Amino acid sequence: MTATADREAAANELMPLAEYLGSVLRRLRALPPLDLDLTQAHGNTLAADVVAPHPFPAFDQAAIDGYAARWEDLAGAGRIGSHPSFGQFESTARTVRLNVVGDMGAAHWRPVRITPGTCFSVAAGAPLPLGADVVVPVHWTDQGMAAVEIMHAPKRGSGVRRAGEEIAVGQLLASAGSYVTPPMVAVFAAAGIGHVMVRPSPRVVVVATGDELVDVGRPSQPGQVVDANSHALTAAAVEAGATAYRIGICDDDPEGLRGLLEDQTLRADLIITTGGTGTGPGDMLRRVLSRPGSGRGTVAFTDVALCPGTALGFGTVGGEEVPVVCLPGEPGAALIGFEVLARPVIQLLAGSEPVFRPGVKAHLLETVSSPGGLREFRPAHVAERRGGGYTVQPLAGGPYTLSGLAEANGLLVLGERVTTAAAGSTVDVLLLDRRR
Repeated sequence: MTATADREAAANELMPLAEYLGSVLRRLRALPPLDLDLTQAHGNTLAADVVAPHPFPAFDQAAIDGYAARWEDLAGAGRIGSHPSFGQFESTARTVRLNVVGDMGAAHWRPVRITPGTCFSVAAGAPLPLGADVVVPVHWTDQGMAAVEIMHAPKRGSGVRRAGEEIAVGQLLASAGSYVTPPMVAVFAAAGIGHVMVRPSPRVVVVATGDELVDVGRPSQPGQVVDANSHALTAAAVEAGATAYRIGICDDDPEGLRGLLEDQTLRADLIITTGGTGTGPGDMLRRVLSRPGSGRGTVAFTDVALCPGTALGFGTVGGEEVPVVCLPGEPGAALIGFEVLARPVIQLLAGSEPVFRPGVKAHLLETVSSPGGLREFRPAHVAERRGGGYTVQPLAGGPYTLSGLAEANGLLVLGERVTTAAAGSTVDVLLLDRRR
């Protein structure tokens, strides 16, 4: 049997990624909702639809600084006309004179009524006098104080904002599953909403395992590997919307590992581990967590048709059965594993919809090869085309996935049946939406 045939036979024994993700996500539910003050809601996901209890604006008001008047009183003022041959022109030069009977600012609260031949000087945001249906801009007048000369008549309703014009009572402002943004907070506040039901940000604990690991700040020696994973995965969890805690390095001590994980269940909605997911002699995590334990939960380790990093684990730990995601120890594979497994889990716990990164079709700029039987996620740079659509430039993958990810704003996705993707072909890409 050839080496290629060996690889294909081995790949046929792997679980397809879509099947694996479905089996994991079906076991999870969004975290219970919380009633939060509006100032604390930003960054969370709505647990229920939000409907406007009050209109916005709450009352008829002036949209600009000027003079609130009755449109009928302005009908004789100079009008702006137009002709297809001559363009815009002033059709008359006659002005209208109105008595200014009062000034109204945004804090004015006493109701007033306008009478024929009169107007009020108003500031933007001021309540509209009863009977007024137009606000004349200041620069269309002589800015008089006791009386004002109006040179142009605006259209009826110009300069006015009616109650409920922007937001009506009962209007759906945001749907459950929506991420609360700063503008959304402003809309809620304007509609008179002080509290909203949200899903809390998942609390994620990140643990790196392995006797070989040493902390950052010094170069590794033979037999040592600098722990890049726990730092990177903690940052990735925060970027995904979680509240993340980096525990650091845990040695390959079975009892110490069990005790650490069970301790962390007290403050975690999700635990992410890295390292030890394989079947080698040093892969202690897999041996410890895959054993059934009384009240401790179990983790199933699965060989998935994923490149890089086929070995993934998912299950629960502790008496509270806190979900745990186990990612490979190789840094590039760990970050890819986070994108395809841990990030969707965080989004689901947070109640976000959709749970996966947005995907697009893109024009491939360079021919690439991919291992048959595996779904490869390769770092890439995505750009929008002038005429519409996207282009994608593959970056370093395989053993150099980590360095490729540092420059990537997307992931090129090559399916299990793809061994070569030719330049010019259309391929699938996940957008990472990095702030670059």
